Amino acid sequence: MHDYGADSTATRNRAVQFVEAFGGPEVLRLGEVPAPQVGTGQIRVRVTAAGLNPMDWFMTSDADTAARFGLSLPAGFGTDYAGVVDQVGDGVTEFSVGDRVFGGALSRAVADYVVIDPAGTIAVGGAAHRTPDGVDDRTAAALTIAGSTAAAALAVVHPGPDDTLLIGGAGGGVGVFAVQLARLAGARVIGTGSAASGDNLRALGAEPVTYGPGLVDRVRGLAPDGITAAIDLHGTETMEAARELGVPDERITIITAQVEGITSANGADAAPGAIEEIARLVGAGQLRVPIAAHFPVEEIRAAVELQAGRHVHGKVVIDL
Repeated sequence: MHDYGADSTATRNRAVQFVEAFGGPEVLRLGEVPAPQVGTGQIRVRVTAAGLNPMDWFMTSDADTAARFGLSLPAGFGTDYAGVVDQVGDGVTEFSVGDRVFGGALSRAVADYVVIDPAGTIAVGGAAHRTPDGVDDRTAAALTIAGSTAAAALAVVHPGPDDTLLIGGAGGGVGVFAVQLARLAGARVIGTGSAASGDNLRALGAEPVTYGPGLVDRVRGLAPDGITAAIDLHGTETMEAARELGVPDERITIITAQVEGITSANGADAAPGAIEEIARLVGAGQLRVPIAAHFPVEEIRAAVELQAGRHVHGKVVIDL
């Protein structure tokens, strides 16, 4: 990555956009658009890295889905970002030019510059947090959506030292956070994944189990005394297995579906300070963020194709 520093006079602004239609990576375009300027209460961030998440390509997959998220053409792409503050608007006291920050800006993060309202939310105005010492920008750009979602899911089931927690999709972007945070809370973790993901899951602290038919029997073999809680990060298979294994609904959560009796988890519901604590743990070396691949912004289509394949172990990051 380049060190661009803070240059409030810069006007060149590359941005990845959907211009003529929503759809897959084949319709993404990298072009130049006017650089946004701060207003009262806002900061501008010179983005150095942007992390990709499944929600990025899901919510822009077609016009109807995009409309449900309040998006219209032309629309940007990507939500997680990290960089340095290069403009500060009137009334802002918590950030200064030159501060390293990370956060989320819904479907507009893959651009040279993004304007953030520090009092806003990821969906409205954006969110910004200080990047701790010891956390590089690629890693910081991988934290917000996945980390917040993992924190929200763990808050539903409250794992502790007496728990054996089953996590479905444990090797994905959210899973790498959920596994490690549950282990830090003292829980035993069994994580589902492909047959090839075993070493990656063990490195995170999980005991791997392959997903698919026979999951219940395989989990029983690993945990003959039973499991006590479950987090399903991919579909409903893990949730269904947990119910069959006798886990009460109140100790099961899911992030990709709505199921009667099951509390769903959403990153927007993460407790105040949750993402800052995750960043602190990363900076302290207590939580590892695997970066599976990073691409220059010119290769955005290849990056999205890799991430959308759902078989990458860790995060995919765009360098700007």
